[in-house]
Amino acid sequence: MKVRIGIPKGSLQEATLQLFSRAGLRVYTNARSYFASTGDPEIECMLIRAQEMARYVDHGALDAGLTGLDWVVESGLDVIAVTDLIYAKQSRGKVRWVLAAPEDSPFQRAEDLGGRIIATELVQVTRNYFRDKGVDVQVEFSWGATEVKPPMLADAIVEVTETGSSLRANRLRILDTVLESNTQIIANRSAWANCEKRQKIENLALMLRGAMEAQDRVGLMLNVRKENLDGVLSVLPALQKPTISTLSDSAWVAVNTVIEESEAWQVIPRLKQAQAQGIVEYPLNKVVM
Repeated sequence: MKVRIGIPKGSLQEATLQLFSRAGLRVYTNARSYFASTGDPEIECMLIRAQEMARYVDHGALDAGLTGLDWVVESGLDVIAVTDLIYAKQSRGKVRWVLAAPEDSPFQRAEDLGGRIIATELVQVTRNYFRDKGVDVQVEFSWGATEVKPPMLADAIVEVTETGSSLRANRLRILDTVLESNTQIIANRSAWANCEKRQKIENLALMLRGAMEAQDRVGLMLNVRKENLDGVLSVLPALQKPTISTLSDSAWVAVNTVIEESEAWQVIPRLKQAQAQGIVEYPLNKVVM
């Protein structure tokens, strides 16, 4: 039994390969091939543009794939949404498709653009957005470099952004958010109905989510006398609740927990002041909730 997984080629490719590696599944790519092997003999990967992923998953050429919610909505295809993976090219957050116009234009909202030209790669979503607002516009497909098209080639654009820096650099002003998006694992319905393939896809989703949960978090181990335990717990932020184990010396306990890495700078000195000893901070590969 083989499961073929689509990995987004392009801006998300490197972040996705790193995520797979942190999850424990190495993906071996070749610059000359769109096919990739993995450390699991039952999983094959294929590099596919995120914009096309839903089509190939829907057709069954791929059993599952990672792509953006935006491209699933744009395709209009009926695929299974297995899980959300909140990561992007530069960050762990969502991205936004925004309506933007030149800074010096008179446009302040979508309704001001009636009869105007809108350039975007997300054509169907943009048409639906303006249709729902009752605004008649001409939506044109943009092959790239969309930010440079206003005002000569378009009156406004709908473009994806994480930080807005590219829009500001091109003297564009955001008027509205058209769609928020994040990476998803999607699956073919026939593959999802196959018990073996579904289990493999669900296991992959579990491990990828675990790798994401571990990102920017660290583990903490420490020893403390039972008489000082309440003081330690009062300053210890925990992912859920810390694990407390009795040591060979019954007067002492060991405490294990997970915290945000950024909190360690403040937490460890406070733990020391609360009489904790043998404090160890260690990196995490996966946190399975």
